[in-house]
Order: sequence, then structure tokens, then C-alpha cells
Amino acid sequence: MKIHNSILLILLVALGIIIISFIQPDQYIFGIEYEVRVINGFSNNSSLPLVIWCSSEDSDLGGRALQEGDDFSWRLKTNFWGTTNFLCTMKWEEKRKRFDAFKVRRDCRRCNPFRKCSWLVKEDGFYFSNDEVNWKKDFPWY
Repeated sequence: MKIHNSILLILLVALGIIIISFIQPDQYIFGIEYEVRVINGFSNNSSLPLVIWCSSEDSDLGGRALQEGDDFSWRLKTNFWGTTNFLCTMKWEEKRKRFDAFKVRRDCRRCNPFRKCSWLVKEDGFYFSNDEVNWKKDFPWY
């Protein structure tokens, strides 16, 4: 009887894993740590800093004023529900943009293999990289 209970327990655990994999697509696993980094990539922003303010549902990271070449970075862990999301508001001169610096459903795959999500903010828009070597423009300021 003990052998039957052990086999039943193993089957239930396997079934649970299969169900979770269907509920959480794109190889999402909760509790994984990521690093997010936002870099001021302006080539000539004079004395005006890039102002950034980031927060999630659970935490407010506060604001920073980034001079040319400065960065703001933080680490996060994904939550069980797959809803981890950090929003940042950027302001430079008259431009203002709010964007998802980290959104688990979007970034759990594209920030791999280093679990690093980097943003380079330039005059013409926002560039994404997971290795800080290869940058791809993700969206413009407007």
C-alpha cells in the first residue's frame, strides 16, 4: 500500500508541473531574479539630466536625475502569479514617456541568458539589450 501511495504522489506532482507549465507559458518560473538597468545614452544633453522614476505594484524605487552616461539599476524577483511589472516615467526637456522597464510575460525570455534587461535612452528613443552589446530600438519617445 505504501508503494501505491508513493506512486500516486509522484503522479500528482508530475500532473501539477504539467498544469503549471500550461498556465504559465513562455518558460516562466516564479522567483527568478533579474537585473534591470536604464542608461542615459544621450550624446549631447547639455546640463539637463534625464529624470527617471520607477515603481511596481509592491515597491517604489524613487526618482533619479541621470547625467550623460549615468545609469540606474535594480534587481527584482518574479512573483508567483507572473504579474511582476516595473513602470518607469522618463522626462527630458519637454519629452515625457512612461514605459514598462520590466514586464514578466514579455521579458522572461528576452532578458535571457543573463537575466539582464538593459535600456539605453537616446534622443530618438529607447533601445533594449540583454547583453549591453547588441542594442535594438524598441520604441520612440512619442
